[in-house]
Amino acid sequence: MPERISVFVADDEPVIRAGLSAILDSQADLTVAGTAGDGEEAVEACARLRPDVVLLDIRMPRRNGLWALAELGRRGLLGPGRSQVLMLTTFDLDEYVDEALAAGASGFLLKNSAYEELTGAVRAAAAGHSALSPAVTRRIIEGHLNARQRPDDQELARLSDLTERELDVLRLVGDGLSNAEIADRLVVSLHTVKTHVSRMLTKTGCQSRAQAAVLVRNTLP
Repeated sequence: MPERISVFVADDEPVIRAGLSAILDSQADLTVAGTAGDGEEAVEACARLRPDVVLLDIRMPRRNGLWALAELGRRGLLGPGRSQVLMLTTFDLDEYVDEALAAGASGFLLKNSAYEELTGAVRAAAAGHSALSPAVTRRIIEGHLNARQRPDDQELARLSDLTERELDVLRLVGDGLSNAEIADRLVVSLHTVKTHVSRMLTKTGCQSRAQAAVLVRNTLP
């Protein structure tokens, strides 16, 4: 039997925590590793439990979800082979999306998302894919991430070590393609794509495919 995806749930509302945990535990391939009611507690628990996916509510007491996300990044707990983070909120405000993606979140979901969307996003994040609710995705596409901006020197420097094939992979990640779709497009094996994606993320300093998508939209034609 395949190993189940471990998920950590952080939300300051006990009813929300219980509801999310019940939905996740009802899935044969998912299991809830633990829960927390604030960002500081969540970081300490995740450092100990090392879950595959962390659901972080943005608005929590003491330390909020954005602080927790940044702290997980500072501790080296985010990225391929480590924890992937999905931000949960009742708001789809642009500044939250921007900050979360820039800090390495794999996705951004509204709390009123259908349970199929929630569980699908967890599976996608665990597999290293971006996971954004349709409402948030629409805002991004229509907003500044889809607008051509003049790349700065720091962004361009992050691309300088990439090989041509890694640049191809980065572009396709920016287009939202999965590893399997990239393999089909480039006519290479899935293992090869995974290797290219891992190297591309490491060289660019991106902690998630979503963050890589932000970079490619800002820098590559």
